[in-house]
Amino acid sequence: MTDEHEHGYFTEANSAEVVVARNKNAKDQRLGQVMEVITRKLHEAVKEIEPTQEEWFEAIMFLTRTGQICNEWRQEYILLSDILGVSMLVDAINNRKPSGASESTVLGPFHVADAPELPMGSNICLDRKGEPMFVHGRILDTEGNPIAGAKIDVWQANDEGFYDVQQKGIQPDFNLRGVFRTGADGRYWFRGAKPKYYPIPDDGPVGKLLGALGRHPYRPAHLHYIVEAEGFDALTTHIFDPDDPYIDTDAVFGVKQSLLAEFRKVEDAEAAAKAKVAAPFYDVEFDFVLSRKKK
Repeated sequence: MTDEHEHGYFTEANSAEVVVARNKNAKDQRLGQVMEVITRKLHEAVKEIEPTQEEWFEAIMFLTRTGQICNEWRQEYILLSDILGVSMLVDAINNRKPSGASESTVLGPFHVADAPELPMGSNICLDRKGEPMFVHGRILDTEGNPIAGAKIDVWQANDEGFYDVQQKGIQPDFNLRGVFRTGADGRYWFRGAKPKYYPIPDDGPVGKLLGALGRHPYRPAHLHYIVEAEGFDALTTHIFDPDDPYIDTDAVFGVKQSLLAEFRKVEDAEAAAKAKVAAPFYDVEFDFVLSRKKK
């Protein structure tokens, strides 16, 4: 006898409906809803593509290889989500901001939770390598008022495109990382080294897929920020160098126009002395605007 949730026999025409009906007794309502959409869209894709059995098996093997390369420090499925633009889409959906608030972007895999809190103006480039950079700006609310006591967690790659955690024993621990807190004027400033573009890991299945699609694996030069303040929504974001050769083709789609910052090269020795860096240096000014938490 056919179960009451059996929606007829499986055919090419009604494939999705039969599978969705079979899941009627899902113990979690949200899971049932999610699987209904995924099943419907997946069956639509298969019907449109009409893969051969050999092609479908190759797709299965691609997913198998993607899982096999994952370990405690490498998550190839996140990388796959990144290069398909899904990570940025999920981020956008979960971080819709009111007009005027700074936009978010992906966290990335190299954040370190216990970076040291430093006096404002500190140099986060501990090995003093690379071109000097002075970064400064304000933390504001959407009405333009300064936010006091805002916590700014910043980290970046070095002038060769590597984070400290990628070069243990080569870079000092916590190189190019720091946590700062704003005063009453909402201002922040620190010194670092001009970052460089770098590739996402491209020695695995995702990298091979990028190559097959004629795409490069590079992310344009950027600085990471997490900005938090009491009563405000936390902001996880980057600022980008608009002159980077990969600014228009970020492998993970993380660039947003509002996050482009001018990396202005300054030759003046007096300005360098004021910023406590050697000339020439790069001056980067960028304000962040936080949205208030909804009550």
